[in-house]
Formats: sequence, C-alpha cells, structure tokens
Amino acid sequence: MQIEFYDQVQKLRTAGRPFVLATVIRAEKPTSAKVGSKAIVTEEGMLIGWIGGSCAEPTVKRESKKALQDGQPRLIRLCPPEKMGQAPQEGVMEIALTCISGGTLEIYIEPQLAQPHLVVIGHLATAEALVNLGKAMGWRVSLMGLDVTRERFPSVDNIFDNLDFSQLVITANTHIIVASHGNYDEDMLIAALQSQAPYVALIASKTRSKAILQYLSESNLTPEQITRLKYPAGLDLGAVTPEEIALSILAEITQRRRRPSISGSPVSGLDTLATNARSSTTTNHQPPAEALDLVCGMMVEIATAHFTSEYNGKTYYFCAAGCKRSFDKEPGKYVLSEASHS
Repeated sequence: MQIEFYDQVQKLRTAGRPFVLATVIRAEKPTSAKVGSKAIVTEEGMLIGWIGGSCAEPTVKRESKKALQDGQPRLIRLCPPEKMGQAPQEGVMEIALTCISGGTLEIYIEPQLAQPHLVVIGHLATAEALVNLGKAMGWRVSLMGLDVTRERFPSVDNIFDNLDFSQLVITANTHIIVASHGNYDEDMLIAALQSQAPYVALIASKTRSKAILQYLSESNLTPEQITRLKYPAGLDLGAVTPEEIALSILAEITQRRRRPSISGSPVSGLDTLATNARSSTTTNHQPPAEALDLVCGMMVEIATAHFTSEYNGKTYYFCAAGCKRSFDKEPGKYVLSEASHS
C-alpha cells in the first residue's frame, strides 16, 4: 500500500501536476487516523490515502486547495469545540468539528508545486541561453529543433531533433518559447497555440513578427487562440543579448506563476481582431463558493457538498452526515443561532 502511495506521488511529479501531501503528525484518541497516516490531494480535489473519516476529509481538501493557491504549507488542528484554545500554538490553525467523536487530529498540509516545464523551439544562441537559464532555475526543459544535439545541449531533459510537435507532452504547467528566428516559426506557433500551454511566446524582429501575425490570422487558428500569443516575449527589460532575452522571458513566466492576476497583453497588430472576437460580457455577482455548516462551524465547498438540507426555502450545507442529522432534528435552533450572529 505504501509503495502504491509513493508511486502515485511520482506519477504526479512526472506529469508536472501540483498536489498536496497531508500527513497526520498527532492523533488524540478516539480517531480513525493514526500518526503517520498520509494522503495526496490533487488539484482537482481528489483525495488518495487516509487522514481520517468523513469529517476530517472535506476540511483537509478545503485547506489543501488554499495551499495550492498560495503555495504555503499549514498545520491544522481538528478538535471538538470544547477543546478549542486549550493548547494554542503559533502557526497552528484550529478548526472545531463536532464529528470527530471527541478526538483531535493535527495534520500538516504541504503543497507540492510542480516546477515549470519549459519547451524551447529553436537551435540558435537564444535557445541555448533559454535552456541554460531554465536548468539553472531547476526547471524541466525540453528542446525541439533542427541541428540540435545532446553534445551541444548536455543539460536539457528532453531533446527532439525534429519538428514533430506531437512528441511533446504539453500540460497546464508547460511554457513554450518559439526561438527559431524565422526557420520554422509558423508551424510551431500554430501547434503551440492549439495546445493547453498557458504561455506561448515568440522571439522575432518587428518586421518578421508582422509577417508571422498575418500568417496566423489566415490560418485555421481561432482569434482567441491567436491572442494567446505573447509578443514581444518577456518583460520589457531593454534586453539585447541572448542571455538578457532569456532572463526577461523566464522572469515573465515566474511573474505569471507567482502573480496569476497579471495577464499578458494581446499580440501587437491583432488588437482589433481580439476585440471583435470577444463577445460583450456583463459583470455579474458570483455566488458564494462556500457555506457555513451551522452545526460544527466549518466552511463547506458548495460545489462538492454531499450533505444538504432544505428549510424554509433555503439550502443548508454540511460537512458530514452527523451534522446533517443534528440539523434535521432541530433546524429552527440552528437557523435562529445563525440569525443572532449575523
């Protein structure tokens, strides 16, 4: 069982997918999980392993989701309400649960953020600088192009001396830079923009880029796909040398990863096309993603909630069957308590 668990960890790492490792570091009876119990929580919210029953699991999933968003580990203590605050420790987040049967669990939640997968397409000096800097940052680097050899690029993880884009494994963690400088830009850009890679950038002169953008606008790409192209590639650092250009591009990828609210600009020359392709949208108020479990006080993700009850035309959400049963016995009591605290 333990071998299968770590096999799953390795599969997620190999695939470049982020996940969370949740480990029970303290258990006070009665609890079903023991010290050392572990679970994986994927970015989709699937839990693999064991860290407790139906009450602990949704809490761990919720905190794991937050850990993947901010990249920070956290230590949580799940305990009955009457034990809250009895042993306060700096950095420990206490969460009151009524369905742990009187026991206490302390769980360390550790996000495993996948390193970027950098795909460099090209064989000239800028491609070489991108490979070297990407590897220096600890990223996984794949290189595709003509006249590329392992002797010239000894540090690269994967090397493809052809232009068969289908050989590349592209995920939502892949970042593609086309640095072929007019040799095979167009076909590689079309393939890259049709993929799920969140970042596709082009290194080219202004004259060359205008011709490429015109070619893309006449291809089978949609306007939305074309506007994903980042040109010019990288942050505006005034870069001139291949090494400086590589630095500006990897800095831009890092900025987007760490500050996802910053989005890239549409490619130059296609602003009108991008505007016409977008349908007008109206800003709507988004419904809440979480609801308070009135029985135990924990927050429940609405989209994945398994336990709900209807009362006076309103839906209430619960972390586990025990909380739902308690509510169903005396709904007025909990609703009144909610009203008094609002």
